[in-house]
Amino acid sequence: MLLSVDRSDATTTDSVCYEVIAAIAEREGVDPTEIEPPEYDALYDVINPEALEALFAPREDGTSRGTGRVEFEFSGYHVVVTSDGDVDVREETRTR
Repeated sequence: MLLSVDRSDATTTDSVCYEVIAAIAEREGVDPTEIEPPEYDALYDVINPEALEALFAPREDGTSRGTGRVEFEFSGYHVVVTSDGDVDVREETRTR
């Protein structure tokens, strides 16, 4: 099951990292404040939050950055963050 959060027309200034946490929380059926160790991984143990924010923030002159995406595993989910404002969360599929 895929959960997609569209941030492209968000009226708030929520961070990319918060959107990742919120998407995981929605999948788990908990409040975003509950996505913390020891029950869940710490986001900073998986990806550098400052770098993730910087990848999708406007440049210093206000212009948009180029298109792109970042994919990583977090708390049992495969997370895809794109430059157009989407955060997609899918359950990790493990192959053995």
